[in-house]
Amino acid sequence: MSSIPTAPTPPAIRRAGAEDRHWVASLLGEAFMDDPVSSWVFPEEAQRHALHPLFFGVFLDAALGEGTVDVTEDGSAAALWLPVPAVAEADIPAAIAEDEEVAALMRKSSDPDNERTEIVGRQTARMHPRHRAHDYLMLIGVDPARQGRGLGSALMAPVLQRCDSEGTPAYLEASSVRSRALYEREGFVFTGETVDLPGGPPMWPMWREPRA
Repeated sequence: MSSIPTAPTPPAIRRAGAEDRHWVASLLGEAFMDDPVSSWVFPEEAQRHALHPLFFGVFLDAALGEGTVDVTEDGSAAALWLPVPAVAEADIPAAIAEDEEVAALMRKSSDPDNERTEIVGRQTARMHPRHRAHDYLMLIGVDPARQGRGLGSALMAPVLQRCDSEGTPAYLEASSVRSRALYEREGFVFTGETVDLPGGPPMWPMWREPRA
């Protein structure tokens, strides 16, 4: 008699707070050690290891202050979300300038002599859609030892379900072919124009319409 395999139990998820900042920043740093964009920003492995928590800490502070940070109870994964309001056409330059200030902070906080730390933020700011309010998945990171086990999808599920029930779109930038494929399975669609880093890898802006 053969046994029927059971589906894996979804991980327990909770909302992180300021007291979780240190370990979440470290987790994100480790999660993106082999990421193509991170490897372009910080070419040396030792440099990435040392500066990643500072670099990603800017995103983390934004999500803790104005959005949400969801983490698995076992500390193996984290997702940073930010609500983005719709912006009138005339106000788009000001919105881009505000995001570019964040890009400058990314450079100042991590590696002031490294222009690439700022270029990423500036390039993505200019490509970010502004026409409709949406939830922005700034970052999602999984412990390298736990990657490929569905934790990213499980962590996104509650927010995407809410987006569907409320009729809210979602947006992100995929930084690798592998992550793009993951997001496509979750309903995200490439917008058609990549973020092209000078001499570096592409990033894929992706938009998700709410599902009925």
